[in-house]
Amino acid sequence: MEFAKIAFQQQQGIATITINSPQNLNAITADVAEEMLAALAVCESEESVRVVVITGAGRAFSSGGDIAAMKQALAQGSAAIMLGPGVKKVSQLALAIRNLRKPVIAAVNGFAAGAGANLALVCDFRIAAEQAQFIEAFITIGLVPDMGGVYLLTKAVGYAKATELCMTGAPLTAQDALAFGLVNQVVPAEALAEAVEKFAQKLAAMPPLALGRIKALINRAAFDRFEMDLSNEYEYQLASAAEADFMEGINAFLEKRQPVFTAKAR
Repeated sequence: MEFAKIAFQQQQGIATITINSPQNLNAITADVAEEMLAALAVCESEESVRVVVITGAGRAFSSGGDIAAMKQALAQGSAAIMLGPGVKKVSQLALAIRNLRKPVIAAVNGFAAGAGANLALVCDFRIAAEQAQFIEAFITIGLVPDMGGVYLLTKAVGYAKATELCMTGAPLTAQDALAFGLVNQVVPAEALAEAVEKFAQKLAAMPPLALGRIKALINRAAFDRFEMDLSNEYEYQLASAAEADFMEGINAFLEKRQPVFTAKAR
C-alpha cells in the first residue's frame, strides 16, 4: 500500500507510522487521518505486527490542524460542510487507536499541539524528547479540543490541571508531563529513536493476545464514555467554528497578532 502523507514501515514486528508533512509541521488534515486509518487497518489485520509506533517527520510531532487550510475552507462554505468531515475523521482516528488490539506508542519528537497533542494522548504509551511540548492550542483560535482532548487530559492529570491546560492553551513541557504521569519516558532527542525501539521490542516480545485483552480491559475501565465524548466534541466544535471568534482567532494567528474575541455569531 502506497501513501502520500505518511510513511509506513514494518520491521521485526514493529510498524511505524510517520506523519510526513514537515512543511506544515505534520498537520493532521482529513487526508492524513485517512491514510493513518488505512495504515492502522493493516496493523490490525497482519499478525506479524505486534506493536505500532506513531511519530512525526522533522522538528514537530504534529502541529494539529492546518489553520491556513481551515481559513480557505471556511471561505467556501459553512463550518459544518467544510470542517465537519475533518473533525469526524480525527474522531475516527482516535477510536481506531483505542480499538486496535495492539499497543501503540507515540514517539513525541517535538512539539505536539492541538489535535497533535491529543493524538499522542490517545496512544497507549508516550516517549518524548526533552524539547517536546504538549499544547491544547484550540482555545487560542476559539475552538474546543477534539480527538478526546478534554476526556484524555482529565483522566490523565485530573480536572484542575486539565481545565488550566485547555482554557489557557499553556504549553506543558516534557519534564512536567513526566511529573504528571502523562508520558512514560523523557530522553534526549538523539536518544529517542533508540529508546522507542527498545521499548517497542520489549512489548513485541510479550504474548500478543494477552496484550490485546489487557488493552480491552483498560478501555472498559478508563474509556467507557470516550465515544460519547467524541460525539459531544463534534457538536461543540462545529458550533465554535460557526462563530466570529474562530475566524478572528485564525486571522490573528496567520497575521501574528493578538486576537480580539467578541462572542458574536459569524
